[in-house]
Amino acid sequence: MRLVQAGSMSDVPSIGRLLGMRFDEVEHGRVVVSLGTRPDFANPLGTVHGGIAATLLDSALGCAIHTTLPAGTGYTTLELKVNYIRAARTDGQTLTAEGNVIHVGRRTATADGRVLDERGRLIAHATTTCMILPADG
Repeated sequence: MRLVQAGSMSDVPSIGRLLGMRFDEVEHGRVVVSLGTRPDFANPLGTVHGGIAATLLDSALGCAIHTTLPAGTGYTTLELKVNYIRAARTDGQTLTAEGNVIHVGRRTATADGRVLDERGRLIAHATTTCMILPADG
């Protein structure tokens, strides 16, 4: 995760690269990810599509879990529950998602988080359950 934060993986194709995500903070059990909105993110109503907030949350929550796992251990999202609170504009404002680990077990892990706009207003919040994939297969 620190390599991603440092930009060392910026040439590797990923959803983060596609959307212009930045990994602002990476700590054990906590990750902060942000992006600048743009017109390409619009839904038919002209505001940011809910999938952008969901992707930010999936990334922040999953990566927060990733920071707690031993090297070589993988994970995948089993469930993501998103609550949308308000629309976000597509005019370049920064959206920031923070993910925090709630619990890490042998087979599953949970986390929660929220997306805020530049003014600190809540855009969406979520919880996730991830399946832990042992390094040995």
